[in-house]
Amino acid sequence: MAASPVPSPSFTTAEPQALKPFYNQSADWKECGDFECATVEAPRNYDQPDAGTVQLALLKRAADNQDERLGSLFVNPGGPGVSGNSYAKLAEALFTQPVLEHYDIVGWDPRGVGDSTSISCMTDSETDTYYETDGTPDDQAEVRELVRVNEQFTKGCVADDADLIPQLGTFSSARDLDILRSAVGEPRLNFFGASYGTELGAIYAELFPKRVGRMVLDAALDPAVTSNGLSKGQLRGFQRATESFIDDCIARRGCAVGPTQDAAEQQIADLLASIDQSPLPTQSGRPLTESLATTGMISAMYSEASGWPSLRLGLSQALNGDGTVLLALADAYAERNNDGTYASNVNSAFPAISCTDRPGSSSVATAKQQIPAYEEISPIFGRTFAWGAVGCRDWPVKKGDFPTKVIAEGADPIVVVGTTRDPATPYSWSVRLARSLQNGVLVSRNGDGHTGYNAGNTCVDNAVDKYLVAGETPANPTIC
Repeated sequence: MAASPVPSPSFTTAEPQALKPFYNQSADWKECGDFECATVEAPRNYDQPDAGTVQLALLKRAADNQDERLGSLFVNPGGPGVSGNSYAKLAEALFTQPVLEHYDIVGWDPRGVGDSTSISCMTDSETDTYYETDGTPDDQAEVRELVRVNEQFTKGCVADDADLIPQLGTFSSARDLDILRSAVGEPRLNFFGASYGTELGAIYAELFPKRVGRMVLDAALDPAVTSNGLSKGQLRGFQRATESFIDDCIARRGCAVGPTQDAAEQQIADLLASIDQSPLPTQSGRPLTESLATTGMISAMYSEASGWPSLRLGLSQALNGDGTVLLALADAYAERNNDGTYASNVNSAFPAISCTDRPGSSSVATAKQQIPAYEEISPIFGRTFAWGAVGCRDWPVKKGDFPTKVIAEGADPIVVVGTTRDPATPYSWSVRLARSLQNGVLVSRNGDGHTGYNAGNTCVDNAVDKYLVAGETPANPTIC
């Protein structure tokens, strides 16, 4: 596939005087194992650029073919709160060879995350409690405990860095990204974002449409979605994914649930109710609570290839009184190590950024009122998602930046990839975002699992690769 140069913008990128020192930076790359690392500064508060800075950590995997290098491809895996540096380290597993040949893959930890200026709200033991606590309280004592744990989380964030909290939102991160683009010497931003990374990319395009180069948004989180719409949309996605998992399971010999869809759903719901009353033992000695079991099941839905086989085994074990595999799935989701430590600060950054973006309506009364509507969407996960509203109850930010309709007027074509049975970011969000963008192009993958690129569909991969490498915009829509 012949590489096509990424065009330079034909406009002046003048910056406000107060931001010039940040835009005048140049990333000082240093050897970092098999990669290169750098640190760039951005304003802590864009409304007060002189009032302190945040440090942004970058990691680069150099293009394999430097003679035909097209530039830097910034990548973000979503979350929010997941490390972009860790994502870039996995580039050889995440991107196809044509992309690796022609682009430096550049990841960065957004503000609040990982090796950048980060937020830390819980100790390891507090994080254990956070995940173990009953997320579907049955009485007032359990409600008080759920509220207490979330209050403790907020207090921990405030104690760590109260001034950073209002600055954790996606709009600030998108402005950081433009400073990073400048620091690595790119006139336009070439970008690949997955999951929440699509919202970050979309907001960048809205703020800086003329600086958009080649942008792929895979598994879109539509910025126009409200807090309640986000919860209900994801609940529908996980319910749909669960139904697909069950259909696949009962078609196999030895499926632990079934033999019908309805019977299997009832068995899973009954299993969770039973675990709620009596947590299951595990080989590690840590009990599997209902909350951890639910997290494990949700975790498995992200990948048909790796998650579904583990969930089949986990359900079989759990129905026989052993919670080991479901606990392992929950721990993988939370990035918990075997020694009880956590591999990153994602469990602080994810809620902190989410609550700053979409504080939502988060009272106990609201959660209780939402239960019937949520259970109608998903009898298995409905109560968990309804009570999730309590998470931002005491958050110090009361008005977020979302919902926001994104048009990106004047931007070059932006490719949006949507998977029809995506559990975490429903396909309808990709459709809506592609339509909302003035120059959006929808590439649809008929399948299961979260994200669509490099997931075994040659049609999707070819469409994205031709766009990124040769500059060929896919037909709108492209159905794979």
